[in-house]
Amino acid sequence: MKRRQALIPNVLTIAGTDPTGGAGIQADLKAFSANGAYGMSVVTAVVSQNTRGVGSIVAMEPDFVAEQIAAVFEDVRVDAVKIGMVANAGIADAITQSLDKYAQCPVVLDPVMVAKSGDHLLNQDDVDAIRERLVPRATLITPNLPEASVLLGREVEMGSLAEMRESLNDLRALGAKWVLLKGGHLSGAESTDILTGGDAGDTTVEL
Repeated sequence: MKRRQALIPNVLTIAGTDPTGGAGIQADLKAFSANGAYGMSVVTAVVSQNTRGVGSIVAMEPDFVAEQIAAVFEDVRVDAVKIGMVANAGIADAITQSLDKYAQCPVVLDPVMVAKSGDHLLNQDDVDAIRERLVPRATLITPNLPEASVLLGREVEMGSLAEMRESLNDLRALGAKWVLLKGGHLSGAESTDILTGGDAGDTTVEL
């Protein structure tokens, strides 16, 4: 009897670029490969940046983003989607409509709104589009503290574990099934992440 060969997961990243390879589609593809998955990519924006800051961003046309997504789904099995930098509200709409048409798989949204250098990458209309269209479509969102603060419309960035815990209900209310709130921006020696959500919305684990 022939042994059935396990399928390698096919994972699609929809994101911007990073010439240094530390973020964006370059980092996603490396992470997929390191974890035994076959990576595919749809480019939303080409970004001139390095570890010191963001120079400029050239966003793709929303229709072209939609064409890229269609080209993948119409030819290749997609087992999961990871969304990073969306770039603008038009692209958020294009991604949402494409996912509604094609995606029958888990969707992870990393709401890239603030670069590691601290540069804000989106205006308010773009943030609203991500919050209102993409977040409710996601199986899991993975904001860090600056991104969570932007999603919640807070002018002052949360900076403590207590504030993270207090924000969980508000983040869950945005509509994603799961929320992984990342504490990498906390001061001090420890960096605590909090995973919350589930079918009943009552599972919370600090990692």
